[in-house]
Amino acid sequence: MPRRESGSEGLTNALQELEPSPVEDDPTDVEKDSYFPSTSSPPPQLTRSSTLGLSGHSTVFYLTRIQKYSSYTFTLFIAFHITNTSLLPLSTPSLPTASTYLLLTRPYYQSSLAEPLLIIAPLTLHITSGILLRLYRRRALTKRYGADTHALRRGVGWPKISGTSALGYLLVPLVVGHAFVNRVLPLWVEGGSSGIGLEYVAHGFARSPKISFVGYTVLVGTAAWHFVWGWAKWLGLNPESVMEQGMEGGLRRKRRWYGINAVSALLAGLWMAGGLGVVGEGGEMKGWVGKGYDELYRKLPIIGRWL
Repeated sequence: MPRRESGSEGLTNALQELEPSPVEDDPTDVEKDSYFPSTSSPPPQLTRSSTLGLSGHSTVFYLTRIQKYSSYTFTLFIAFHITNTSLLPLSTPSLPTASTYLLLTRPYYQSSLAEPLLIIAPLTLHITSGILLRLYRRRALTKRYGADTHALRRGVGWPKISGTSALGYLLVPLVVGHAFVNRVLPLWVEGGSSGIGLEYVAHGFARSPKISFVGYTVLVGTAAWHFVWGWAKWLGLNPESVMEQGMEGGLRRKRRWYGINAVSALLAGLWMAGGLGVVGEGGEMKGWVGKGYDELYRKLPIIGRWL
């Protein structure tokens, strides 16, 4: 009569020995509030080697670095842009003089080679990587909780979005609209923007002061806070980078919060002082130049008929 296997022996025979494999995703990456890489020391991770001999990294690793380094390049353009549209108008005696400097320096970042490399490509990479990071973390959450059907996935919340990321998403349509009015529209109507200077912006403010003032204020304010908070994160100066606990840690985080917002307000104020205080008060252009600007603004979709 065959001997019956005991319960423990049957369970042992039913198990299969599997080769160990590295974990693909770091669970700590899934539920972070921010979409920037942490400046603190990350937990140890298993690394993989590719066929090329390169050490493997997670998708989050590459996307966060694309987002980070693309902002470096775009910051260079922003420095040129603020200088031309705010600092020079503040330091020169007249708007035409400041516009002359703008027209002299603009070819360095609006050439056929510099504009795609310095503006279009970094901005596209920065926005795309941020969206992909959010989608990737959402997918990682659904996998972590075993949500393999549409109904279950609907019950899994999205990762929390940081204030810096929220400002970035708000900034996208504002930047697109700004670029369309000042760059795309002249290219579309006149075939180029060589004659578009600070007088063109001043003419728009004079013709539609309320729309221009509100739009410019929201654009500059959102951009200033997004830039400063983003750079504070890259440099490890944001409140979340303070690892110290207790009262002293809380005070340090509070001081950083006030400091970053103070720098953001200073940048926004300086930017608006030249943009609104000088360019915005430049007045309406007369003669054939003003008529040409009127024709351009009338070509704007939806709102052009009222300009």
